[in-house]
Amino acid sequence: MVIPTLTTPRLILRPFVHDDLDELAVIHAEESFWWYPLRRGMTTVQSAEFLTRTIERYGSDGFGVEALIDRGSGVMIGWAGLAVPHFLPEILPAVEVGWRLAGAFRRRGLATEAGAAAVDWGFIHGGLERLVSIFEPENVASGKVMEHLGFTPFLTTTGMLHGKDVVVTELSIETWRERRTNG
Repeated sequence: MVIPTLTTPRLILRPFVHDDLDELAVIHAEESFWWYPLRRGMTTVQSAEFLTRTIERYGSDGFGVEALIDRGSGVMIGWAGLAVPHFLPEILPAVEVGWRLAGAFRRRGLATEAGAAAVDWGFIHGGLERLVSIFEPENVASGKVMEHLGFTPFLTTTGMLHGKDVVVTELSIETWRERRTNG
């Protein structure tokens, strides 16, 4: 499967390339970017490992999160998209929609915009019948984005990192179609 480039009114979601490391490392170093689940930022080495793993999974999984670019400035502001949630094997097989934004770009509706574009692509072009999205209950903002996108909780379990509870939400293609039809 070819990883798409998606555009929205304010964003571009495009596949990562290895040359993205410098911009990505700056964003990943923000403690708040990785607060859930790491409770700290990432080092440049960890960001390089993340980038390599993400690019490899484009081929092995057919999905992977993408660089999130602000259309107005061309600056990378985080990442978003579809990925297989290998970190939670009890729900596999599954494809997750997720997002992470640099602190300066939060609370503007950008996560919802990026998430909606990824969901639409997954159902229209990705051949998916169901998507999941996962958050820690303390991460109220992400939970609200999931609600806005039509996801509903179906499982609370313990995440592999730090043993914290996570809520797994889901959205079926039928519910997605109904929401699109009814506005």
